[in-house]
Amino acid sequence: MLHGDPNQEFPYYLGHAEERGVGAGEGANRNFPMPWGPPVVTWFEALEEACREIETFAPALVVVSLGVDTYKGDPISQFLLESDDYPRLGERIARLGRPTLFVLEGGYAVEEIGVNVANVLGSFDASA
Repeated sequence: MLHGDPNQEFPYYLGHAEERGVGAGEGANRNFPMPWGPPVVTWFEALEEACREIETFAPALVVVSLGVDTYKGDPISQFLLESDDYPRLGERIARLGRPTLFVLEGGYAVEEIGVNVANVLGSFDASA
């Protein structure tokens, strides 16, 4: 899961890279905590690594907790994605070739929220 580094971002106590699940779920979780302001290329490199791990794990279903608060204009975002970056995200998830459920979360008080969500879902649908 790509998200803000819990050493800098809420909730501060979970989402660290070394947290890999517990019990029967051990190894089924992978966190990619991102520091404030990573270049877009760094964000997509982490996405690519996450997708390679998903492909190796070969789940029956992929659940995407889609937070478009990664948008550079989001008032609480420390990320730098632009609206034109979101189709690339949808295309990469589609290449996983798995049934996929998108759960929408994150994205605050900016008009581009809808554009960014539509860019992800539209490119996913076109690529699937």
